[in-house]
Amino acid sequence: MGQARHRYFIFETAAGFCGIAWNDSGVTRFHLPAQSAAATERGLLRRSADALPGEPPPMVVAAIAAARRYFRGESVDFSDVNLDLGEQDPLFTAIYAATRALRWGETTTYGAIAKSLGTGPETARDVGQAMAKNPVPLIIPCHRVLAAGGKVGGFSAPGGADSKIRMLALEGHDLAPPPPAQATFGF
Repeated sequence: MGQARHRYFIFETAAGFCGIAWNDSGVTRFHLPAQSAAATERGLLRRSADALPGEPPPMVVAAIAAARRYFRGESVDFSDVNLDLGEQDPLFTAIYAATRALRWGETTTYGAIAKSLGTGPETARDVGQAMAKNPVPLIIPCHRVLAAGGKVGGFSAPGGADSKIRMLALEGHDLAPPPPAQATFGF
């Protein structure tokens, strides 16, 4: 049996248990909060089956500390976190770079990212696929990418679109549906 290429660590935040996996080159996976450490570990290992538990090196300790601050509602910049996303389609690489440039509280749309890459509107679907396959959500902040018209759109992390709404609320965006205009009809 060969050595594992990845190590991982499960840690608690104000929003639940997160997981992070890494190799010598950088962070390879990030799992957004789940209600239990076991659920986070299962989710992380589904995509990093060869990973073994490990003590995080300093670069990963810094990313963990930043994630904890983020889920406490502090403005955090993850741009200094080294990533190793392996071989990616060149389009996905460009999409991830554009998404990673989004800062705390800033949002955009799938279509705007496609346009920023100099591609046609049909590429918005590719942007959506890249977001769904993002191996390091939060570090590449796919939660800041919205559907057309500023609608929430999908979110493949634990909790789905509700998690996306909560994360954006931490950053000052209120995307919750408005209260009904009329609570009762009076009959």
